[in-house]
Amino acid sequence: MKQSDRIILDSTQFDLTIKRLAHQLIENHNDFSNSIIIGLQPRGTFLADRIKAELKAIDKKHDIQLGALDITFYRDDYRRQDNPLVPNKTEMNFDIEDKNVILVDDVLFTGRTIRAGLDAMLAFGRPKMVELLVLINRRYERHLPIQANYIGKNVHTIVSERAEVSWAATDGEDKVILYTPDNE
Repeated sequence: MKQSDRIILDSTQFDLTIKRLAHQLIENHNDFSNSIIIGLQPRGTFLADRIKAELKAIDKKHDIQLGALDITFYRDDYRRQDNPLVPNKTEMNFDIEDKNVILVDDVLFTGRTIRAGLDAMLAFGRPKMVELLVLINRRYERHLPIQANYIGKNVHTIVSERAEVSWAATDGEDKVILYTPDNE
């Protein structure tokens, strides 16, 4: 970690943020009988898994359906990549027709990933409602008019900065770091 890097969520804050987001969902969805959580591949699925686990920890009756959605070929920039794209796995064992969908991603920045997620999601039906849950909301550089309903933390960044979310399950520790890449 460089001196200019800063931790914006440590593991304790990270855990509290997950708990708060889960409680906000309970307030708005009550019993989740008509609700579904969909995590956007690859990193949104980690948050979706954690939210589902936290909902079950709060009350076992909150057994919400969970899906993972790959958006690789729905992105508007997928043909601009130098390397061949490797799609992730979509796991949607249900349709979303007339359901309340909670779309989940780790970081909201330009909104282009969310737009691709909305396009990909329509292959599984037309939802009654779509809400967006994000761990980090990077403000001021939105390319599309997309706003999250549930936000873990708002972060004011400049274009050259990056928000990196680390997960205990894959990276050894839950934390979010704001950094500037070396090549910029």
